[in-house]
Amino acid sequence: MAQEFSITAELSSHQFGQRLDQALAEVFPDYSRTRVQAWIADGRAEVDGKVVTKGREKVMGTEKIVLNVVLEDEVTHQPEDIDLDIIYEDDDILVINKPAGLVVHPGAGNQQGTLLNALLHYLPAQIEVPRAGIVHRLDKDTTGLMVVAKTVPAQTHLVSMLQDRNITREYEAIAVGVMTAGGMVEEPISRHPNRRTAMAVHPNGKEAVTHYRVAEKFAHHTRLRLRLETGRTHQIRVHMAHLHHALVGDPTYGGRNRLPKGASPEMVEALRGFRRQALHAARLILEHPITGEKMDWQAPIPDDMKQLTEVLREDARRNPSDIG
Repeated sequence: MAQEFSITAELSSHQFGQRLDQALAEVFPDYSRTRVQAWIADGRAEVDGKVVTKGREKVMGTEKIVLNVVLEDEVTHQPEDIDLDIIYEDDDILVINKPAGLVVHPGAGNQQGTLLNALLHYLPAQIEVPRAGIVHRLDKDTTGLMVVAKTVPAQTHLVSMLQDRNITREYEAIAVGVMTAGGMVEEPISRHPNRRTAMAVHPNGKEAVTHYRVAEKFAHHTRLRLRLETGRTHQIRVHMAHLHHALVGDPTYGGRNRLPKGASPEMVEALRGFRRQALHAARLILEHPITGEKMDWQAPIPDDMKQLTEVLREDARRNPSDIG
């Protein structure tokens, strides 16, 4: 059965001079350029309110795009019996606590074993909802709370709430280095110019705002509480690296794993053994997309981050003079 729905985006100034099909494939990375070209040719792309049917047309980088998607020939994703840690469920939404290692949506190299496959098994009717109801993502190795829509109306409202910044997402993280105070990072983010799978702060990128506060200081690290105002790919990881306080264990933005001078054997083992970014989506606050009721969920810190925190606390007790 064909699925038809609209997705929107605003082009960035760094896309000035790109072909339309190239620009749309970049802002809608879930779909191949070939598929995007077909939709443009079918008159399914609106640029600043006007239908455009030629993918070779050049863009200015400021246009608002509406892409009327049809997925009649989309690859059929298979249901898979994958355990879900369900925090809340009603007729319209599902809130899960995602574990580390679980990819959210199938993509190149990850057609199986994803959250989407799990949702199709748990709720077969999700096949009728675009992307099985997924409205936002967490990176593969980031843990924590995600809301999933069980109906198209709920999904439509949730997407609108995200775009209007009416959903609160708070994160727990452990960063390298001692940070003295909290603050806000307001730096635009775009695709990294040289590494296709990475993002970077770039003056011509999309607006990105991250608020952070210091929750606990250690001798060589800082535990942070963060709140997203926008939701760019890898946003917290990119912004913290931009401040020269990359997250512990971040394989993409943390660089080589440097151990503190004089680190204890326990510290060395804990840091070398932590092989994912220390980032957890700890709290989710929103108004129910159908009833309007204010809802608030919290997910406990995962065991690996708790264990790392205890090692850092013990190190801080041994080195109190090093704490900022």
